[in-house]
Amino acid sequence: MAKIQPKKTPMPAQPSQERIYNFREVPFGYTEDMAIAEAKRCIQCKEPKCIEGCPVEIDIPGFIKLIADGNFRGAIRKMKEKNVLPAVCGRVCPQEDQCEKYCVIGKKFEPVAIGRLERFIADWEAEQGDVEIPESASPTGKKVAVVGSGPAGLTVAGDLVQLGYEITMFEALHKPGGVLIYGIPEFRLPKTIVAREVGYVQKLGVKLINSFVVGRTRTVDELLEEYDAVFLGTGAGLPWFMFLPGENSNGIYSANEYLTRSNLMKAYLFPEYDTPIMRGERVATIGGGNVAMDSARTALRLGAKESFVIYRRSRTEMPARIEEIEHAEEEGVIFNFLTNPVAYHADDDGWVKEVECIRMELGEPDSSGRRRPVPIEDSNFRIQVDTVIVAIGNSPNPLVPSTTPGLETGKYGNIVADETTGRTSKKGVFAGGDIVTGAATVILAMGAGRLAARSMDEYLRTGKW
Repeated sequence: MAKIQPKKTPMPAQPSQERIYNFREVPFGYTEDMAIAEAKRCIQCKEPKCIEGCPVEIDIPGFIKLIADGNFRGAIRKMKEKNVLPAVCGRVCPQEDQCEKYCVIGKKFEPVAIGRLERFIADWEAEQGDVEIPESASPTGKKVAVVGSGPAGLTVAGDLVQLGYEITMFEALHKPGGVLIYGIPEFRLPKTIVAREVGYVQKLGVKLINSFVVGRTRTVDELLEEYDAVFLGTGAGLPWFMFLPGENSNGIYSANEYLTRSNLMKAYLFPEYDTPIMRGERVATIGGGNVAMDSARTALRLGAKESFVIYRRSRTEMPARIEEIEHAEEEGVIFNFLTNPVAYHADDDGWVKEVECIRMELGEPDSSGRRRPVPIEDSNFRIQVDTVIVAIGNSPNPLVPSTTPGLETGKYGNIVADETTGRTSKKGVFAGGDIVTGAATVILAMGAGRLAARSMDEYLRTGKW
């Protein structure tokens, strides 16, 4: 066996001091030669653990072997047996905590760059201009409504339409994609990529209706009069705040609003799009996840002279992807670790001018497994700011649950659904993704969509609930 290269094949990227002035995608992706070289690092395990770490069960060694052999067409076919959004997953999924975490060679060297190879093969297919559309099963005569066109909804729709069901996907916003289109910035996930992946699902035969707010335009019960089953994948779009003194000051955004203005509403393309957004000079982002990294890096690109991250734990405990943290550091984002805001101070006109913080230290692990942050008495200090972005998490929007009698919800407003089937308390209604779990990752939402699609197929075939 050839000697294994200990490190991943590097992926070219925009220089940090160049990219902070544009919204173009940061990594350039692999060339064909780079992809083949990286694919040859895979030792083709007899019992591949990487598949166990993939929520949508991709045959990872299978598609990598085809890349190593130079059979790119075969590789994308193998990929799409399980994943209708490979270009998205290859860019935004936390592979280091999923498939790559279980890579056998990762015990001694760096794991195979599974995500980069997934992105490569999806982009290769698009560049050929010849996207294959697999044949679907014969029509079953059954109709399914999918509410929400984010990762969970797209997966359910893609799986079920290929099984012969008539699928209509309803999206509340004017563009499909859910969090992929409004939440993740252009420099991390170009919107042309999202449109391409959504377009593929439509080519499979899924009907898409935008600007349709289920719970307002029509209720779930009204959909059930026309459709044989309904899948709810409306995400977690209700932002959390900390209810601190001064938090209602002008210049304080939720990350949802800030990123939606920039991404979906194209504020970054001013003056072509005249979407109002704060272009602060000293911007503080509260939180340590991917959304916080997206917000802090967006602030730099919108002209901030200084972009701070305020996070109550240390760098080790940050839930953001390692690559996103590193990109933020390279771009000059300033990290204030073991720091938590306690109040905001505004000027006479109500505009935020300072965030008052307290120093933290780490105590014993909490329910998340991470060490619990504990305030240090009398350690308060202030940071001058003119914009604050609160990125500490989200809950499901209450609209659908509040307009659907008989649909059980949890204490945080999430829909209660069986984690292995997606079945809710209401017959014929399934749910998955962030509306069930709270804000999580794209691939976990897709995994929930896959499980729900299987269960929906069984229900629609047998009528058993």
